[in-house]
Amino acid sequence: MVYIMRIFVDGACRNNGYSGAEGSAAAVFKRGKNQILQSHKYRLPDDPAPTNQRAEITAIIIALKQALRKHEDLDTFPRLDVKIFSDSDYAVRCMNEFVFKWLENGWITAGGRPVKNQDLIKDAVRYRDELKRLGKVRIRWIPGEENQDADQLCNEVLDGYDYYDEYY
Repeated sequence: MVYIMRIFVDGACRNNGYSGAEGSAAAVFKRGKNQILQSHKYRLPDDPAPTNQRAEITAIIIALKQALRKHEDLDTFPRLDVKIFSDSDYAVRCMNEFVFKWLENGWITAGGRPVKNQDLIKDAVRYRDELKRLGKVRIRWIPGEENQDADQLCNEVLDGYDYYDEYY
């Protein structure tokens, strides 16, 4: 038996690159394209300073952690088929391409600098690898217009309209 999870993620940062930046991240579990099964939204901590990239990687971490929790809560232990959808080319490429070079190079970029956000990327890789022991895990890019539910949750957190969970 295979248990299928489809998770749409997004991250947002207001005042990105400036003092007082605020970040949020969200993960939305769906059946098909429209039926929301559950959602999780978080405000990023103020330190280190939130950025768009940190928010997008955090959203992937949320999805991976929640998928692991969901598997633990099941009465049976089926193989998993997890697809995570993000509109962040950066986050998707970090997880599917860049990370392999960074691991080989000791987390140093081709330009000779330490990889930015490596704390989060390392966490994401650890959770992804843990989830891969339970089945398939794929992280795919989608256009922003296909990711409106996760985007809306991020904006709700930043607008202060709704309750959110603390990330750390």
